[in-house]
Amino acid sequence: IRLSLVGSEMCIRDRWCRRGDRARMSLSTVYLGLGSNIDREAHLCAGLDALAGILTDMRCSPAFESQAVGIKSGPFINFVVTGQTALPLIELDRRLKFIEADNGRYAPDRKGLPLDIDVLMYDDLHGTFDGLVLPRAEILKNAFVLWPLSLLAPDLVHPGVGKRMAQLWQEAQIDQVLAPVAFEWRGLQLTPA
Repeated sequence: IRLSLVGSEMCIRDRWCRRGDRARMSLSTVYLGLGSNIDREAHLCAGLDALAGILTDMRCSPAFESQAVGIKSGPFINFVVTGQTALPLIELDRRLKFIEADNGRYAPDRKGLPLDIDVLMYDDLHGTFDGLVLPRAEILKNAFVLWPLSLLAPDLVHPGVGKRMAQLWQEAQIDQVLAPVAFEWRGLQLTPA
């Protein structure tokens, strides 16, 4: 795996995915939201390590710290990841649940949220797919999703409202406080100092 930093985004290129049967498979572009409020850096890095095994051409937005929304807990670190996958949507979502479980998400005695990974968008799908609603509503509701998504993919069009992410962020009236926070993975800074 070769890592490189492009602007404020991190790119991962997995050369072996370009050869063999996998290269002939159709790839889908996915956007994932990641967050953690317990041992945040360790769980988020573990999540990125696992995602590097199922995504190619992976890029990450800058990381942001925000207060919890919907639960009483400490502050979160959140960011958005995009990449290509050969996995069908439901299989991708299933694998994300395994990654969360490996990081204690479903432990009965957990306090807070060790790792949360949500499918925000899968290609330009719009609707409900085996109970998974896409694009995810949190894109338009939470600054900790929309701001990093707008930085990572400013020209990406939201299939539900037909506007670019940069425009949605400019027009957003979301009452949440968040700030860029230093975050490093595999020796590279996601958020410039």
